[in-house]
Amino acid sequence: MNEKNKKIFGFLLEVFPLAVFFVGNSRADQFFDIEKSENIYYATGAFMVTLIFSLTVRWIMDRKIAVMPIITLFVVLIFGGLTLYLHDDLFIKLKPTIVNCLFGGILLGGLLFGKNLITYVMGPFLKLDDAGWRKLTIMWGVFFFCLAVVNEIVWRNFSTDAWVDFKVFGIMPLTIVFSMGSMAFINKHLIEDDDEPKKLGD
Repeated sequence: MNEKNKKIFGFLLEVFPLAVFFVGNSRADQFFDIEKSENIYYATGAFMVTLIFSLTVRWIMDRKIAVMPIITLFVVLIFGGLTLYLHDDLFIKLKPTIVNCLFGGILLGGLLFGKNLITYVMGPFLKLDDAGWRKLTIMWGVFFFCLAVVNEIVWRNFSTDAWVDFKVFGIMPLTIVFSMGSMAFINKHLIEDDDEPKKLGD
């Protein structure tokens, strides 16, 4: 598999659990003898299984898995398990809040100890000056906390179906838009091995 197809397949692996979660929440009652209000629990179980599957395939392909997906899986299994065991969808709705607060807290907390932890994720792909790494860490830390706040607003004020729509069709597009918007900033701090400025795409 060439690099381009590998990236496309990797993206599909990320989207697959979300797609299953959405279909499960909207259609489970059409396949099983359950009330529509029970769909979220079937969707949660399916989401947990497909997330494990996706990360397993990713490991088989690359023989490694990034830290962030592992943390996400850990939180999903805990809060998804509580959702199913206690039959309370509060826990799966809290999952994005917890995950994003963890990511935001880890990034911003690392700065307090002089560590730009985002370099462990983006370092293999980007070479920025110290000021660039610090600012990028702050940007992403604040962004993760903003996602947590928005998730709280949505699940507390809207229906379960509306929250699922936000989780599936809101969080990832917002993250992609934020990533694209950060490109101009990254270009200002991007360096080559000889410390000459370089723009993405050159």
